[in-house]
Amino acid sequence: MNYLKHNKDHWNQRTDAHFNSDFYNVTDWLNGNNDNLREIERSLLVDELKGSKLIHFQCHFGQDTLSLARMGAEVTGVDLSDRAVEKARELAKKADLDARFICCDLFNLKGHLPAAEAGTFDTVFTTYGTIGWLPELETWAELIDYCLKPGGSFVFAEFHPFIWTLDEQRKEFEYSYFNRQAIVEETTGSYTDGSETVQGIEVGWNHSIGEVMSALLGRGLQLEFFQEYDYSPWDCFHDTVETGKHQYQFKGLEGKLPISYGLRMRKPRAK
Repeated sequence: MNYLKHNKDHWNQRTDAHFNSDFYNVTDWLNGNNDNLREIERSLLVDELKGSKLIHFQCHFGQDTLSLARMGAEVTGVDLSDRAVEKARELAKKADLDARFICCDLFNLKGHLPAAEAGTFDTVFTTYGTIGWLPELETWAELIDYCLKPGGSFVFAEFHPFIWTLDEQRKEFEYSYFNRQAIVEETTGSYTDGSETVQGIEVGWNHSIGEVMSALLGRGLQLEFFQEYDYSPWDCFHDTVETGKHQYQFKGLEGKLPISYGLRMRKPRAK
């Protein structure tokens, strides 16, 4: 199965629905009232962004990327969806922000990024709903290492793999916690309002915490911070209740499950 074709088509459909949704609230963002970054990833961004060079893997239509540009970073966003990259460039123009966006399969990034930029980024950034679209993480970790300069940081926030093992009712284990095989689903709709017309086949993989850590540590990156959280910072599930500002937990299971996690790793400086 050509997972890239299916997923690209699905995310092209999602882009228009998401861009015009109340969930992302682009109009408010353009007015400067919403920078779109949540506390988890903010707490991980300990390095000075002003004047730094940052690359955002799987950036969707670039709202987070451009929020980071607002904070002073020189940003590059990368995404598989050509429609998402088109909207990202449109959004950057409307916001009058400098940004570069690259449309490609992430695993082919080296063919789209000038070789002279290898090892020049201060930060690699990626958050929420990203690695589940990748079949393995060794290549992903290698690209993080490839992009980072010595002393640079990898900032990562993601939904916890445990929640993807459960069925829609949160009653039974439906999928393996481990990356045993591709999860192929025919789906309708998305996680935002206005997504009723989105439909197609999604192909994803569940990546355990151990798989994530092993891939990154295997590239020699050094762990500085890791934390699991019992909430999602986004109201993107059908059965959540709000338990705090930008904190959503599964109804009836409040405080009992890990729903997201964040980590920061550092590429060692040359000796």
